[in-house]
Amino acid sequence: MSRIITIQDFYDMRTRKEQELEFYHKELEKLQLKMNVLRVEMSVTNTIIDMIEKENIVDLKQYTAGNRKT
Repeated sequence: MSRIITIQDFYDMRTRKEQELEFYHKELEKLQLKMNVLRVEMSVTNTIIDMIEKENIVDLKQYTAGNRKT
């Protein structure tokens, strides 16, 4: 049995695909935001690890006291 495809079927398919595309676009934006947040967190973590490994830790009390004098 052969099925006749109408132009309305194509319009419906297009609408569904547009909705699906929009859904995935929004999901992609959410994932990109999460990735950016993770990149920043990784950078901060790596900086902290680097400071600890090099024993290059800044004493905030001394740093702020030193800046007040100038």
